Amino acid sequence: MSVVQRNNVVIAGEGTRPMIFAHGYGCDQQMWRLVAPAFAGTHRLVLFDHVGSGRSDLAAYDRAKYSSLQAYADDMLEICDELDLERAVFVGHSVSAMIGALAAIKAPERFESLVLIGPSPCYVDQGDYVGGFTRRDIDELLEFQDSNYLGWAADLGPAFMGNPERPELATELTNSFCRTDPAIARQFAAVTFLSDNRADLPKVTTPSLILQCQQDVIAPPAVGEYMHRHLANSRLVLMAATGHCPHLSAPEETIAAMQSFLEA
Repeated sequence: MSVVQRNNVVIAGEGTRPMIFAHGYGCDQQMWRLVAPAFAGTHRLVLFDHVGSGRSDLAAYDRAKYSSLQAYADDMLEICDELDLERAVFVGHSVSAMIGALAAIKAPERFESLVLIGPSPCYVDQGDYVGGFTRRDIDELLEFQDSNYLGWAADLGPAFMGNPERPELATELTNSFCRTDPAIARQFAAVTFLSDNRADLPKVTTPSLILQCQQDVIAPPAVGEYMHRHLANSRLVLMAATGHCPHLSAPEETIAAMQSFLEA
């Protein structure tokens, strides 16, 4: 099976400059439907599903291989190789922000800029570092996921999304979690929430935009500030949007911030 088939790659847009969209945990490429079309006139849009998510080839999922975020970064670089993508704009949400950073470290020639939405290099508080969770928090979250996956999804969907006045957004995210194979979701959650990529940040040389939401329980403002301090040539934008998914809850603000960054 080709890389394009394995990762359910979809190409759109009228431009020649590549723009790669990488979805967050428990999601798929459909989560970009409110943002990606705004760039279709100027870019070649490349959307895909991580292996184990969306309409990717689930048979390609290997627990040993996907025991680190680097495996997902390598998949994305395979897509770049297959499609001959160079100097691309990378747009990554949540865990995919760090996946994109790892890809840019390994193959900087592939990326002209990085748009990192709600990124976090480490979710666990350690010393003076504030990640937003204690190790006990993460262990309990994973245990809950093991014992009652549907209950976990029903609780975490609204928590991730925020914006309680718009319950349809939380319902969409919850349903997306529920469509994911529980065994794959459990391992990806562990890989995501127990990763620590703080030491990788100084290795990123690609210009980066950090979009930080207010009142984000997954990546609080302190994390965005940490990312900005440790990413050379980065711009931090504190959005008016709340929650962890501004590409769904505040697409216009997300688009405007991206356009301002790209024009600059």
